[in-house]
Amino acid sequence: MKKKFLIVLLITLMFPINILAYSNRLIVGGENIGIEVNSKGLLVIGFYKVNNKLIAKESGLKTGDIITKVNNKIVETSNDLISELETNDNIVLTINRNNKYLNITTNKEKEDGIIKTGIYIKDKITGIGTLTFIDPEEKKFAALGHEINSKETGKIFNINNGIIFKSNVISIEKSTNGEAGSKECTYDKEKIYGNINKNTKEGIYGTYNENITNDNLYDIGNVKEGEAIIRTVIKDNIKEDFKINILEINKLDNTKNILFEIIDENLLNKTGGILQGMSGSPILQSNKIVGAVTHVIVNNPKRGYGIFIKNMLEELDKND
Repeated sequence: MKKKFLIVLLITLMFPINILAYSNRLIVGGENIGIEVNSKGLLVIGFYKVNNKLIAKESGLKTGDIITKVNNKIVETSNDLISELETNDNIVLTINRNNKYLNITTNKEKEDGIIKTGIYIKDKITGIGTLTFIDPEEKKFAALGHEINSKETGKIFNINNGIIFKSNVISIEKSTNGEAGSKECTYDKEKIYGNINKNTKEGIYGTYNENITNDNLYDIGNVKEGEAIIRTVIKDNIKEDFKINILEINKLDNTKNILFEIIDENLLNKTGGILQGMSGSPILQSNKIVGAVTHVIVNNPKRGYGIFIKNMLEELDKND
C-alpha cells in the first residue's frame, strides 16, 4: 500500500493538477420541482393492431427503437410524425437501435377514416423530483441523483432538452411495506427555473435561470456512518430537515453509495418513509453537503440509498 501511494504522489507532483470546473461551495437545494424532458427522436414503446394487423411490428420495428427521421426528415415530436404521414404514402423510418442507425420501411393504413401506423410512441416524460444543488459560479444545477428511465423499456430516456419548473406539494400518499408512496403535486410550467441538457446515471443537469443568492452555501464533504439529515419538501414549498442514520457506505457502486435509515419520527408519521419525488433530496452531515437521496427500499421504506455528492459533481464537470 505504501508503494502504491508513493507512485500516485510522484505522478501528482510531476504532472499538472486537474482543475475541476465546479465551485468549492454549493447552494443546497431541497425544493420540490416539476421536470419535463423531451426525447431525442420518438421512442417506440409498443404496438397496436390496425385492421387486425400489427403492421409496424411486422415491418421489423422493436420496442425501444428511437425514430429519428421519417422519409429523411428529422422528427422530434409526435406532431412531426403525424404531419409526414398526412403528406406521404411511403414511410421510411430511420431508427436508432442500440446506437446503430437503420432504415425500416413500414406502412400506414386507414381505419375508421383515420390514418394509423400501429406504433405507440413517446416524445416526452413529465414528473417531479427534488433539486439537489446549484453551482453558484457556473449557475448549473443537478437534481434526482439518478437517471430518468422510460417505464415501458426500463432504459435511460435519451433526451434532447427539458425544463425544471415550479411544482407544489398538495398531499402525501404514505409509503407502506411493499409499496412506495408519493408526493401529490400541482404543476406550474409558466414558472421555469432552468433548462435541462443532460440525463445521466448520476442525475439530470442543466443551466439554472433564476436569480440566486449566496446565503445558502455549503462546503462539499465526505460522508461517514452516523447521524445526518435530508432536506426535502413534504408540504407546499416549505423545505424541512429530517434526521437520518447512515448505516453503510459503498464506494464501488456509482449511485447506491449510501445506505441510510430515517429516524425522524415526524417524517415517518407524515410519510411512512421515503417517497417517490424525494429523489435528489440533499444529504447533509457536519454542516456539509455529502450526498443525495436516490432510491427507496420498497420492502422497508424507512430505508433507502443515496449517491455521493462528489459523484454527482464529477458528472457536472464533464463536457455537455
